[in-house]
Amino acid sequence: MFSPETLIVRRASALTAAFLGLAVLASCSEEKVEAKQVVRPVKVVEIAQTGEVRRLQFSGAVKSRTEMNLGFRVAGKITERLVNIGDRVNPGDVLSRIDTTDYELAVKTAEANLAAAEKAVETADIVNKRAKSLFKSSVMSKAQAEQAALSYEQAVSVRIAAASTLDQAKNQLDYADLKSDREGIVTAISADTGQVVSAGTPVLTVVTENEKEAEIAVPENDIALFKPGKTVKARFWSDQEVVLDGKVREVSGSADARSRTFSVRVSLPNDPRVLLGMTATVEADVVSPDSGVTIPLSALAKKDGSQIVWTVDRRGETVHSRAVRLADFTDHGVRVAEGLKPGDVVVAAGTQFMTENLKVKLPGDFIAQVAAELLP
Repeated sequence: MFSPETLIVRRASALTAAFLGLAVLASCSEEKVEAKQVVRPVKVVEIAQTGEVRRLQFSGAVKSRTEMNLGFRVAGKITERLVNIGDRVNPGDVLSRIDTTDYELAVKTAEANLAAAEKAVETADIVNKRAKSLFKSSVMSKAQAEQAALSYEQAVSVRIAAASTLDQAKNQLDYADLKSDREGIVTAISADTGQVVSAGTPVLTVVTENEKEAEIAVPENDIALFKPGKTVKARFWSDQEVVLDGKVREVSGSADARSRTFSVRVSLPNDPRVLLGMTATVEADVVSPDSGVTIPLSALAKKDGSQIVWTVDRRGETVHSRAVRLADFTDHGVRVAEGLKPGDVVVAAGTQFMTENLKVKLPGDFIAQVAAELLP
């Protein structure tokens, strides 16, 4: 038989064991509950507004709208160069000269021919007047009188031709001086003293300073967004504080054979801080065409044979499947025709781990955005 003390001890031990068992069961239950509440961090993408404004940036160089490659209108040997690179020139300034010896001789020859033609006209005029007088007196036949008149007319024509030849010779002599057509700055020298050049060979390059432009190269996928008259902004690497409003003046009609880009010229206002040759960055705000919603290929999943995506409830931070209809595939992902709208948040990676109502952890920027939306 057991004493009362022994029974009390055994009952206390049994109760202790029971409480310990309950505690172990409760602990296991809590672990199971915690195991079910898995919070998975996810990478997401927000569906942008269709037709949203994008800012494009292209680097280029400041150039002059008018760039003149000047050359002599006649051939010859350059005897003198009167300007250097960087010199400013005005209309009528002589920039370079060629040897004028041959052209001076041509002028003298033309002058002599004109003098001879003048004398021939005088002689023919005297003969013609005499022939008319004799014809009236019936001393000379009509044929002889007509011949004298024709000789006079021929002499006059020869004189006109000689005068024209003299003018041409004087012009060629004048062309031996290469003159500037307008105000500008010399930027290049292609031929120097002692070199023999033909007519039209570029000798000097002069550009105007009052009409500056920024020339940029635009790839073919963005060229449709640039039209003449479009307003853009130009920044310059040499001085970030200089920001000028410009307008697209010219868009090339064909792409460059090597770079496959299109040349676009942007007119700039006259600013003394902007110099020719500076590097410029042209910023253009363009509206993307409304061509549907695009998502990354990794955001696409399948469920029961249908194409789906996993959308995220920002407030509850849970994911839900949504059926979508695809339009086509692009270089940037998949274009969705139906099922998504601007503002939706879609899981961009790890869709194979998603389940309905799964608790997820959004990136920091999305958490801050949700918090801002919850504020009154």
